[in-house]
Amino acid sequence: MKLYDELASWWPLVSHPDDYVEEARDAVETLRAAARRPVREVLELGSGGGNNASHMKRELALTLVEPSAAMREVSGALNPECLHVAGDMRSVRLDRRFDAVFVHDAVMYMRSEGDLAAAIATAAHHVRPDGAVLILPDATLETFVPRAELHGGDERVAPGMPARSLRYLEWSLPPLAGATSFFTHFALLLKERDGSVRSVHDVHEEGLFPRATWLRLLSDAGLEPRLSSRVIDGIAYDTLVAVRTA
Repeated sequence: MKLYDELASWWPLVSHPDDYVEEARDAVETLRAAARRPVREVLELGSGGGNNASHMKRELALTLVEPSAAMREVSGALNPECLHVAGDMRSVRLDRRFDAVFVHDAVMYMRSEGDLAAAIATAAHHVRPDGAVLILPDATLETFVPRAELHGGDERVAPGMPARSLRYLEWSLPPLAGATSFFTHFALLLKERDGSVRSVHDVHEEGLFPRATWLRLLSDAGLEPRLSSRVIDGIAYDTLVAVRTA
């Protein structure tokens, strides 16, 4: 996926840390409310460019696991005080446990039930007894709505200095009948500092599972799950919180 590889240096224009203040605060509050132990040491799986971490690190000691070297570089510049680890959420195993585990929208790249079960098993493996796991998927089967959205940003530089800019269309298509995944197309226009503009087409396949599957897999991993829903800017999202009972 080009967004996380050759285009990683553009990530702050795709998704800026300033846009994550409220979401990061809510994640910290949710983890602390759900856990039956104090929450200080937290593992994030699929940490990407570190946008959530840039806010959560003010209250928590974070270890960030991310498979893309380019995205770890972006996050490392933003969050030098956090430990960054190369790893896939389906298979990574660290030699320690944490008070809580956080998984944001990177969980959407679990495209089969086996992938999702493996990611949940990783979270369960790394959380201490009475600790909490928080998973924030972009969509479950019940909340998924195909849509097209326009986003982008401009590089923040001193007045009069040349800046890069990016605009992109994000187009999510309906899944095929019986499929556990769907495709999102990104049509990106990138303006370089010299004023030249180029276009890039990037395609992401993402997983889509019913709420019952999420809850079953969390229970199978030895976690006590709870699902809640919220609406942000008119869009419904499901939140999955689970506590390790032993």
